[in-house]
Amino acid sequence: MIFSETRLLGAYTVDLELNQDARGYFARTFCQREFSEHGLIAHYPQCNVSYNRDKGTLRGLHYNRLAHEEAKLVRCQVGSIYDVIVDLRQGSPTLGQWLGIELSAQNHRMLYIPKGFAHGFLTLTPHSEIHYQMSEFYVPGAGLGLRYDDPGIGIEWPEAPRVISQRDRNYPDWHPEGEDD
Repeated sequence: MIFSETRLLGAYTVDLELNQDARGYFARTFCQREFSEHGLIAHYPQCNVSYNRDKGTLRGLHYNRLAHEEAKLVRCQVGSIYDVIVDLRQGSPTLGQWLGIELSAQNHRMLYIPKGFAHGFLTLTPHSEIHYQMSEFYVPGAGLGLRYDDPGIGIEWPEAPRVISQRDRNYPDWHPEGEDD
């Protein structure tokens, strides 16, 4: 795996090293030792999958209350998405900044999202499937969110969302002074 730190401190892209032959390819998508060597969380007690039928589906921007923050390792296994993270960590030099990266079945890229970030994505193809490795167990009621089109953050989505849940559409704008825990 090839780890590249992004401009948002602590967030990494992880590219697979494909061992290819006439059959196809083989690649590791996770190695506890390599993640630990890069100072990244290497314990993922829960994995989730998100299937999205339509192109233009937006999910997010989601994060958890301080006491239940989670790191994520995200990979698009089928289709393509525009994956976005926003640094919400108080005291971070990149507080309030966002980053968008295309993750796809073709580029085999993953995104490591540290604790303290909001996360969301927009599907670029129909029938997209996203796999998440989560550093914490799901806690009902711990989830929060912020508006995907918050003018204070200014995310530049590659296209307007066509499918979005009422919950995600109605999240409030972000207030950098913090949130309740």
